[in-house]
Amino acid sequence: MTLQGKTLFITGASRGIGLAIGLRAAKDGANVVIAAKTAEPHPKLPGTIYTAAQEIEAAGGKALPLLVDVRDEDAVKGAIAKTIETFGGLDIVVNNASAISLTPTPQTDMKRFDLMHQINTRGTYMVSKYAIPHLEKSANPHILMLSPPLDMKEKWFAPHLAYSLAKYGMSLCVLGLAGELRGRGIAVNALWPRTTIATSAVKNLLGGDQIVQASRTPEILADAAHAVFEKPSKSFTGHFLIDDTFLSGEGVTDFEKYRVDPSVPLMPDFFVPDDVSLSSHSS
Repeated sequence: MTLQGKTLFITGASRGIGLAIGLRAAKDGANVVIAAKTAEPHPKLPGTIYTAAQEIEAAGGKALPLLVDVRDEDAVKGAIAKTIETFGGLDIVVNNASAISLTPTPQTDMKRFDLMHQINTRGTYMVSKYAIPHLEKSANPHILMLSPPLDMKEKWFAPHLAYSLAKYGMSLCVLGLAGELRGRGIAVNALWPRTTIATSAVKNLLGGDQIVQASRTPEILADAAHAVFEKPSKSFTGHFLIDDTFLSGEGVTDFEKYRVDPSVPLMPDFFVPDDVSLSSHSS
């Protein structure tokens, strides 16, 4: 099974993980909607919705770049309407857009708190909400959140409560929507990386090139997402997946290809539960 002719709506797809997921689908000949808010080049962040669209087309897909701020209800509704008008339907939604600020509570200003909640939790909820009527018409509809397992440990919340609340809000959307939409045959799952991923956000916010060298590439999440979308939506839903554990179960044995620098030990990501085993061959 491939994603040929399927239509994906990916938030935050102008770069990083969102773009990688789009490019993997494009290799199959999918239609990819790049719903993101970068239209002009940014000094610290590579890529715009238009450069992403060029990459999608070069990879073999059809691209629709749309300027979308997921906080803006009219923009989201309009983008989904434009998707249907352009491609005739919608099969897969990827809620990837996310804001991050790793500050303790006294140092978190409320504007930043609001921004993270509006993009992460509310944006995920709203994009999913307006996609549902169209996904119901798809043969194998999927909603995927780039969000963590619901591991309710103090250590995940204490260092950066505002961010953790906003990310776990995305995961609570998975929990609720999976149950709400199960009877309609729409799959809702979460995907999260075991290690840090080499993206601009990681480079800019977590410590520069040193962290990037200890990371995996976004392609590991792209391959994992692709494997999720191939699953039957009526039966594969409500899962909180860790990228390498899931791929290992799908028969992937070579994880070295995803490493930025194999000589540097991998940096674990936040929110990975202690009891999720890392296969011996995926270290």
